[in-house]
Amino acid sequence: MADLKPVTEISFAEIFLCSAFAACFAEFCTLPLDTAKVRLQLQKKAAAAGVDGVGFPKYRGLLGTMATIAKEEGLSALWKGLIPGLQRQCLYGGLRIGLYGPVKGYLVGGEFIGEIPLYHKILAAFLTGAIAIIVANPTDLVKVRLQAEGKLPAGVPRRYSGAWDAYFTIVKQEGLGALWTGLGPNVARNAIVNAAELASYDQVKQMILNIPGFMDNILTHLLAGLGAGFFAVCIGSPVDVALTRLC
Repeated sequence: MADLKPVTEISFAEIFLCSAFAACFAEFCTLPLDTAKVRLQLQKKAAAAGVDGVGFPKYRGLLGTMATIAKEEGLSALWKGLIPGLQRQCLYGGLRIGLYGPVKGYLVGGEFIGEIPLYHKILAAFLTGAIAIIVANPTDLVKVRLQAEGKLPAGVPRRYSGAWDAYFTIVKQEGLGALWTGLGPNVARNAIVNAAELASYDQVKQMILNIPGFMDNILTHLLAGLGAGFFAVCIGSPVDVALTRLC
């Protein structure tokens, strides 16, 4: 009988790289939706300031907002903030998932055997989400500012020519600390969303695997991911609106 090879643990670096790559791919695919979300969140504030100069909403609904942006600014405008968005996902996506396992293990202790309690999963995800966004906050700020800038009148220059110009301009005009503008609600939002997402993913997957006939395969991960995404959006949306307004 052939000897069975021992299961090798995945290192932090491997988890970080895989998580960062997956997060960047998801960011590229969903950025147009995120850009539309930012414009809709800022619309009331812009209308109150008289930016649009009209008495009715400029953007109406998700698809209507995307169509308006593409028509007025070009299709590529839906991917505004892509560079800082990818930078954010490399840092935030890699750290929050890469640290989740080690932090979860630390909280229950190295000698723990059995199913980890839900509250430990929630606490671990809350902590890793907070740590990750503290590191990635400057990228989040620049991404939102680039997304928020719509069509400008003829002759009016853009506030920032690109992501790197935005970083340098913010530091030059507002100080280094300005890169962490909105850190409080950002930490709250991402810690809460991460706790809802990772803990619910972990818990839902565990529940599915307890059902006869289900195995640890793509279908199980997909179902767990759908449940986790639903919980995360429902819980994190109010804080997300506040964060966008502050940036």
